[in-house]
Amino acid sequence: MTELILPAVISCIVAFVVVFAMTPPLIKFLEKRNMAVKDMNKKENVMVVRPGGISIIVGIVMSELVLYAFLQLNEILAMLITTTAAFVIGYIDDRKVMGGWFKPVALALAAIPIIALGAYDTDLAFPLFGTVQIPVLYLALIIFMIPITGNTINSIDVLNVVASGFMVIASFSLSICLFIMQNYEIAIVSLPLGFVSLAFYKYHKIPSRIFPGDSGALTLGAMYGSIAIIGGVEIIAAIALLPAVINSFLFLSSVKKIVEHRQIKGKPVEHTNDFRLKATTDKSAPITLVRLILAGGPLSEKQVGFAIFKLTIFSGILAIITAFLMDVIL
Repeated sequence: MTELILPAVISCIVAFVVVFAMTPPLIKFLEKRNMAVKDMNKKENVMVVRPGGISIIVGIVMSELVLYAFLQLNEILAMLITTTAAFVIGYIDDRKVMGGWFKPVALALAAIPIIALGAYDTDLAFPLFGTVQIPVLYLALIIFMIPITGNTINSIDVLNVVASGFMVIASFSLSICLFIMQNYEIAIVSLPLGFVSLAFYKYHKIPSRIFPGDSGALTLGAMYGSIAIIGGVEIIAAIALLPAVINSFLFLSSVKKIVEHRQIKGKPVEHTNDFRLKATTDKSAPITLVRLILAGGPLSEKQVGFAIFKLTIFSGILAIITAFLMDVIL
């Protein structure tokens, strides 16, 4: 364990510093090229640049290559290839609006390196019930899990600050769980995700100077899913991600098909005269987590973000408790 401290510290510093230092010049670069979208939750005509996924993926790749230099784990290579592929998929979608089928199918293909490099264990661990061996079925789980986690983070990226803040909480919760399960190497591999998210949060918080875009959201989600697979903590990871999972479930169950948010005509959220957010009365609009939060009355964008963070902290605590239970059983 002590020999892992140095690579852990170096990789976390690299992850944070690279994103923190790279994002301001990236913002200027994107501004010069007019790569900006309107912030729909601001009364004024505020334009925010995107995609911030460029600095996010650079921070992840550099920090994980540091860890690979120390640990020489196939799991790191598999996670890096899958995460980088997710960035490319998201960047394509940032530059050109693709159909609703594109991201799920492409992300399923991005999961193949995890299988090819054997960076997984076919045992699926459940709290209280122990471990179940599902060799063939687990391969299908890998193919499905990366699209699920990638699109789940993408679907909750609807307000300033939410995606990056959400990932700070969820990823650090997952790292704590891996330490509890004594999977120390993968726990250290997971730490850069939290520090990358934390550094990006500085520029994504209200008022946002940059949006992660699909490239950023898919990158964060794919890395999270990859860590869950290579760390053998799929159930725990799902619990830590619960608010975003619920949001995706509500959205899909209400629209009843895979479709881009931008293609939905009815919007789940409207604005009051003072530009606070309120739940829509449009019955054709999809149900989302934000819409449920606003069911009690209008809130500011910051208040909605904090409500989501509270739910994420609660889910993170549940995940940590589950990790303790699984550690005792296993």
